Amino acid sequence: MGRERLGVAAAILSSSVGGMTTAVTRFAIGATDPITLAALRFGLGFLFLLPLALALRSPWPRGKYWIGSAALGILFFAIFFSVFNLALRYTTAARGALALSILPLLTMAVAALLRIEPLTARKTFGVVVAIAGVATALIAGLSYAPPGAWRGDLIMLAGSFCFALYSVWSRPFIARSSPITFVTAGMGAGSGCLLLFAGMEGGLSASAQFALPQWIAILYLGAIGAALTFFLWVFALERTTPTRVASTITLNPVTASLLAVPLMGEPIGANLLIGIVGVGAGIWIASTDPRQALRGSSSEAASIKQDA
Repeated sequence: MGRERLGVAAAILSSSVGGMTTAVTRFAIGATDPITLAALRFGLGFLFLLPLALALRSPWPRGKYWIGSAALGILFFAIFFSVFNLALRYTTAARGALALSILPLLTMAVAALLRIEPLTARKTFGVVVAIAGVATALIAGLSYAPPGAWRGDLIMLAGSFCFALYSVWSRPFIARSSPITFVTAGMGAGSGCLLLFAGMEGGLSASAQFALPQWIAILYLGAIGAALTFFLWVFALERTTPTRVASTITLNPVTASLLAVPLMGEPIGANLLIGIVGVGAGIWIASTDPRQALRGSSSEAASIKQDA
């Protein structure tokens, strides 16, 4: 139980910081393109994590698990975050974070398809409640949203599928290395691809035009929004189920909304509060079945042992 609680606590902290990171990303994206911003964020994050991973002498992924860790890093840090940054060009930080709150539902569905956690009638009902909350909030808030915000909302929803796959597939790879080396290896692979594309497209040279506020934002995104946030996320995935970790993402809209008010002047409307309540209720319904959670943990543990 202590291990589970520690994992959930780490996920809560990661998601809370992640919401604030959404607001900072929304602030910084106006000065650059999605790929360059992701490249700078995770390139800096990798530079922060690598010395720590080496100093701790933690075991690194080896052989096929190194390849798998790198592939997951490209899927998540390169593909998902390029899509994430693109979405925030069209929608607000609060709406983007709310759209991302669909992640626990996608995680449940993916985990069920991969036979890691069964999708019960209770979980299905929770999925319906949460989706209704998100839909209500996004539709009701269109009058307050920037033009074309629906594009950003749909892009964020589509990108969340990459996040779900990363969360579900990561745990066996973490078990064969350590949280810090797994996330460092993945972030290195993802940022390497991003830096290559950003360099080819001229995004890195264009970053020389950044003003001091943009560089402060990018430094924050690298140290806090990349290194700290995703070390905590992977630390949590090692200790509890993907669904429980993913359920904490519902904190994103709260912290994103609070920071977006002073940073971007974005309003907090009743529609966002409705959405937060709906998503939170749906996730609570879907993730509070102790018998199924126990079966899910047992089957996942058996799968890890079988692969060893």
